[in-house]
Amino acid sequence: MIGQIDTDHGRLDILVNDIGGEAYVEWGTPFWETELDAEMRLFRSGLLTHLHTAHAALPLLTRKPGGLHIEITDGTAEFNASHYRESIFLDLTKTAVSRLAFGLGHELDKAEATAVAITPGWLRSEMMLDHFGTTEDDWMRDSLDETRTEPPRDFAISETPHLLGRSVVTLAADPDRHCFNSTTQDTHGLAVHYGFNDLDGSRPDSWSFITALENDPAADPREFR
Repeated sequence: MIGQIDTDHGRLDILVNDIGGEAYVEWGTPFWETELDAEMRLFRSGLLTHLHTAHAALPLLTRKPGGLHIEITDGTAEFNASHYRESIFLDLTKTAVSRLAFGLGHELDKAEATAVAITPGWLRSEMMLDHFGTTEDDWMRDSLDETRTEPPRDFAISETPHLLGRSVVTLAADPDRHCFNSTTQDTHGLAVHYGFNDLDGSRPDSWSFITALENDPAADPREFR
């Protein structure tokens, strides 16, 4: 694929490395009781794919100055430093993706390129809507409906994939984006910095809300949008 891009265009300006492995998490099982081969699927799909893709693409991305490498991760650096994700493999994979952007930022700096990790908040994807039995029109109402068990009340903080897309587009269009080199950014922080919103006009601050819940289980997600 990279060879075809080279043949067709002779350059690669932006790489967005976004491959997950959450479907392979074995929740609630201690690490030493998991089936190692099965759990390694998460590590291979959620991290090793990022390494393979970056290794193949970066020679082309660094051919000219100004390239942008974006790693999509889960959790801000601050949140991940103090919270465990209830699965050794998931915890290692998500924190390692941020660390990959950190390391690549140092190496790409020499090539006048930039590496940044971006985390969305609670992503309101089609898969999540289907899982909770709600729709893009009704998710907020259903989340706050006390007669329902799903979606959970916390789903009211969720954001559309468009917020992540707008984060990528706006960062790529910024000639001063190198100020974020080697860092992990979240969609809310970038929305505030650049002045854009989600489709409903809000700026969901998932990570602040999750932290607030630890001190106040009754925290209102609508106050963090």
